[in-house]
Amino acid sequence: MSSESVSLYETPVRIERPATGGGVGRLADGRVIFVRHSLPGELVRVDITETTANFSRGDAVEVIEPSPERVVAPCGYAHPGGCGGCDLQHASPAAQSSWKISLIQEHLKRIAGVEREVTVTQPPSGAKGSRTRLRCAVNEEGQLCLRGARSHDLVAIDSCWISNEAFKPAFGTSWDGAEEVELRAIGGGEPFAVVRRETHRGTMYELCSFYGEPLEPSTQSRVSVQGHYFSVSPRSFWQSHHSAPELLLDAVLSFADVKAGDHVADLFSGVGLFAIPLAKIVGPGGRVTAVESSPYAVRDARQNGDGLRHLKVREWSVSPRAINDSVGDGDVVVLDPPRGGLAKGVVDAILRRAPRRLVYVSCDAATLSRDLKAFIAGGFTLTDLRVFDLFPMTEHAELVALLDIAP
Repeated sequence: MSSESVSLYETPVRIERPATGGGVGRLADGRVIFVRHSLPGELVRVDITETTANFSRGDAVEVIEPSPERVVAPCGYAHPGGCGGCDLQHASPAAQSSWKISLIQEHLKRIAGVEREVTVTQPPSGAKGSRTRLRCAVNEEGQLCLRGARSHDLVAIDSCWISNEAFKPAFGTSWDGAEEVELRAIGGGEPFAVVRRETHRGTMYELCSFYGEPLEPSTQSRVSVQGHYFSVSPRSFWQSHHSAPELLLDAVLSFADVKAGDHVADLFSGVGLFAIPLAKIVGPGGRVTAVESSPYAVRDARQNGDGLRHLKVREWSVSPRAINDSVGDGDVVVLDPPRGGLAKGVVDAILRRAPRRLVYVSCDAATLSRDLKAFIAGGFTLTDLRVFDLFPMTEHAELVALLDIAP
């Protein structure tokens, strides 16, 4: 792949449909171009930012014929050359849902061979202020920054429209000498920043208030989700949208449909969001094995599940060996992998252990579809699928798939 300097393409481009990375149009020579800041049906003038032998990428810098679904972006950083985080701020809520649905259905059909109508469930509250975690780079002036689209360019910000309003003081604080600052306002208690610095002794982390004042290393977030309480360490994963834990837990419990005495394997279990409620349902006559590679999340899960003797939390990577030791014949398996999906060999290992039901939580429709294809080939069928708009103002969504052994 080669890049070329930004150049204004003289011929306006008609946007045909949504795609990953922007609306799809065609250049005069027939090559495909992916255009950010555009909507289907629009005629736009494009700055080309990248080109290959097969396609180009660019930004819509002038909208000649706007879509009726175009709106004014609520954030001043959402424009060509600005922050690359929110790629659909120029789209109405209906257009954003339509974009996500189109991508999900395309991935399911093209990759998994599954034709399925999907709908998108909206969280109970709006997009503004919905994000409880924000990871920022720091520039030479000590300012918090986000990155431009598909680049390492730093964009200094003094606010983030989609993030929790409690973050506001952090944007006025100097973080000089830091490489990265993650802002957290998870659950109750005071929000805080996780600051990463590179020193002669290696990578160092410290906890600070949003004014840069040091905090006790023992600081944790405390969250209540449907009556279950979770401690979340500063370096443990937690869903970024404030409504995500409750919506996803409800979907997972509904799909898993476990009863007293059942055996469950929760893979990529984090701090126990799914494993602990599942363990309370299956009771002492059942068993839940939680598998997680992060030592911080493992420690949190063991603390959160204290007293549940039939809950076993294992500090393992999710690998074929871990599958052999945690999944049994007739079990229910819950999977919540990172964006890259399941590693090579994991699907085959799960199939060999013959669970009766899989509940797969994913933030990437493409990798979910890839893994669905393998599970379907191994004898499972996609019984149900729920889609949640937990990444508003972007093309991404959270999916929960239910797979059962084909009759």
